[in-house]
Amino acid sequence: MVKGTILAVDDEPDILIALEDLFEDDYTVITTTKPSEALEILRASPDIAVILSDQRMPGMTGDVMLAEARAFHDAQTILLTGYADMSAVVAALNRGGITGYVTKPWDPVLLRSTVRQAFERHSLARELATERALLLGLLDNAEDAIAFKDKDGRFVRLNARKAGRLGHTVAECLGRTREEIEGGPSGESAAREADRAAIASGSISETVSAEGPVGAERWSHVTRVPIRGAAGAITHLATIERDVTEQKNLEARLRQSDKMQALGTLAGGIAHDFNNLLTAILGSLELVGPKIVDQPRVQRLVTNATQAAQRGASLTKRLLSFSRARDLRPRSVDVNALVAGMDVLLGGSLGGLVSVTTDLDAAHPAARVDPDQLELAILNLCINARDAMPDGGSIAIATGAVTVTDDPDLTAGDYVTVTITDSGMGIPPEILARVCEPFFTTKSVGQGTGLGLAMVFGLTQQSQGKLRITSEVEKGTTVEVFLPRADLAEERPPLAAATAPRAVSPARILVVDDDAEVRHVTASFLNTFGYTETEATDGAAAVALLERSSFDLIVADLAMPGMTGVELAEIVRRRWSTVPILIVTGHAEAIPIPEDLPVLRKPFESADLAALVSGMLVSPG
Repeated sequence: MVKGTILAVDDEPDILIALEDLFEDDYTVITTTKPSEALEILRASPDIAVILSDQRMPGMTGDVMLAEARAFHDAQTILLTGYADMSAVVAALNRGGITGYVTKPWDPVLLRSTVRQAFERHSLARELATERALLLGLLDNAEDAIAFKDKDGRFVRLNARKAGRLGHTVAECLGRTREEIEGGPSGESAAREADRAAIASGSISETVSAEGPVGAERWSHVTRVPIRGAAGAITHLATIERDVTEQKNLEARLRQSDKMQALGTLAGGIAHDFNNLLTAILGSLELVGPKIVDQPRVQRLVTNATQAAQRGASLTKRLLSFSRARDLRPRSVDVNALVAGMDVLLGGSLGGLVSVTTDLDAAHPAARVDPDQLELAILNLCINARDAMPDGGSIAIATGAVTVTDDPDLTAGDYVTVTITDSGMGIPPEILARVCEPFFTTKSVGQGTGLGLAMVFGLTQQSQGKLRITSEVEKGTTVEVFLPRADLAEERPPLAAATAPRAVSPARILVVDDDAEVRHVTASFLNTFGYTETEATDGAAAVALLERSSFDLIVADLAMPGMTGVELAEIVRRRWSTVPILIVTGHAEAIPIPEDLPVLRKPFESADLAALVSGMLVSPG
């Protein structure tokens, strides 16, 4: 055990020898006959615990020397004095210049006891000072908001981070409850109830709570630690608050990401089945068309059914674009024509409470962008606008052209703008700052995924453009999409002629599909073209037919039980290498397809099938 250190000061060397002899077994004793030298020793030795000093010394009295020492040193101070100097001792005690005195000649037992008590007081003060420094260091530097309250909820100690959350300084919070500081109701708040519960239980508790407006909450993880006094009763409560907003957001995004991945997989599967149905419906309607040329009323009904099925195909296309992460295919797009072509889609998607007007730039601006994704972006923005107007309102879609020179987010140049303005409730500033975050939404569960604006933002970023949103509460929101301007919109190649080309030469074609209706429609189309068709229900049946007969072409579905269209193609290329194979699919991303395999997407028109089959028969492989 390390000995404590005491300093003895007396102008008589014999007394110093006596003091050293009295204390050397228990302490390290430093001695000096000069008060000025004692002060230098103290400055150089911060670990001295007790000072024993004579009162009457030449040049400086003991009380004066000890008072000066206390200005820079925390040692306990004891005067050794005769009865004649009691007035000076009393004055020193009253000033707080010393902590005790012993008269000369001293009683060794009394002097030892006095020094021991002084040493213990010094040790305790040092421990308290260390604990105080550690506590202050923790409070001042902790990332958490920390506070100590009495049983009535009044702050007795807190750090600046906690005071800052309350909007005040530390001094302004001490001695007051949270309700008094914030000026709120004096009733039981959720936090106050949690404090009382922790004190009542006497055990550590943890809660997670949210504060702030919906969509911009600040989440806190609060640990409450009841503190017991000397008698064992709980006298105080410590609270440690950690901001877990980012963690909660990440957890929510992860859950939403998992949900959306599962939903995307489900959407792809639904789209595949739906495309099979649409292929059968549209194909059947097309096949029946020539049989009712003399029945105009029936033709009108068939036309209506065809248009409805085509709208279903368009919706399925969007479902597929949601269910997969796709690379953008930018090209020059006539933005006016794209917006004008969305009339039916917007009318069916937005409902009857919202009116849509358009103001299209007469210059017919063309932008370089993926047209499918731009159409989806406009649809998402219009749906958001509709949701901001639950009682109805108006949406205005405008196109324009601007030249940008000094925007930090855009390269200088010419841009096309698509602007969607609504007359809805508007967006508060704290929400507006977060609306483009993936999975962030203020809509109720089941009403929004938080992906709409994130998808639009991603589209503009990948297209070297920009998304700008301005909003005013109760007045509405304006969303501007900036896209690089293109010189001329590329013309989409016209659809194949309504009358599919006839077979230029006889050919035997094997149709492989596990869906009987789709297989029948495909085979019927091929028969109409003039080909000889044979049907197989799956890949194994197709291989068995190939082993018995020869075919000039195979048309196979992609997703089939037992053997996929790609696996069938591998077998065909290995065993019947001269026979070309066409893959037909309603969800091409379900199974990877080699780039050298021709693909026809469902639902398809007879002209598309005829053109591909004719080309593959002329140039097989």
